[in-house]
Amino acid sequence: MSEVALSFDNGPDPQVTGGVLDVLLRRGVKASFFVLGSRLADPVARKLSERASAEGHWIGNHSWSHKIPLGNDHRPDAAKTEIAATERALGELADSRRLFRPFGGGGKIGHHLLSPAARDYLIANHHTCVLWNCVPEDWIDQDAWVGRALEQCAAAPRALVVLHDILPTAMTHLDGFIGSLLDAGHCIVQDYPPECVPIDRGVVKSDLSGFVAER
Repeated sequence: MSEVALSFDNGPDPQVTGGVLDVLLRRGVKASFFVLGSRLADPVARKLSERASAEGHWIGNHSWSHKIPLGNDHRPDAAKTEIAATERALGELADSRRLFRPFGGGGKIGHHLLSPAARDYLIANHHTCVLWNCVPEDWIDQDAWVGRALEQCAAAPRALVVLHDILPTAMTHLDGFIGSLLDAGHCIVQDYPPECVPIDRGVVKSDLSGFVAER
C-alpha cells in the first residue's frame, strides 16, 4: 500500500476550512494548506490559517489571485505580484521552506505552470516548489471524488493528493476518505514524494523543462 500526503488548495474559507481542520484533528492527520494571499485579508480566514499552523499543518503559498497560471502570465512583475505578495501576507505563517504551489488550471502538469521569471524567482528566493500526482477533481463532482482519489492513491507508491478546502459538499466526505485510506492499509504522511518537489529551498532537484513555459 502507498504513503499518502494530503494537501488543500485555494483556502482558507471561513465556511469550510474549520470543518476540515476538525476532521484532521480528530483523525490525527497532518496536512498542507496552500493558501491564496488575497484571502488572508479576511481576519476570520487568517485565524483559520493560524489555527492550521498551530495544529502542525504546513502552510504554503498558492499565489495571490489564482487567475492565470504563471507560465501564461505575461506581466513582467507577475512573480512579485503573485508569489512575493502572498509570502508577505503569510508572514510568520509561512513554512520555513517557503513552500510554493503553482496554479495548474484544473490540476494539469505542463509548461503553463511557471514562467522563466517565476522559476528564477523561486530559485533566487530559496522557495520550495510543490507539485502533485493525485488530483481527484473534487471541484467537478463533490460527491464522487473519493472513489477517484482512492484509485489514484492505490496506483502510486507515494501519493500527494490535491483537495480544496473551499468546497462545502466535497469536504463532508473527507472523514470517510481518510477512513477508507486507512482501511485499505495506506499510511497517511505529511512529507511529499520527492518527484513532486522539483525545487527544494531554491535548489533544483529535477528537470524543470516540463514545468516552465518557453519564451
